[in-house]
Amino acid sequence: MELKDRIAAVRKAAGLTQEQLGELLGVTRQAVSKWESGLSYT
Repeated sequence: MELKDRIAAVRKAAGLTQEQLGELLGVTRQAVSKWESGLSYT
């Protein structure tokens, strides 16, 4: 399982939106979306 798949699975299992996960991690929803799509975030 790739990291992007793990991020999406953990977020969904926790019942979090991308925005909520971003808030917990101190990043934007766009960053979470990019991680889940497999794009690098720089």
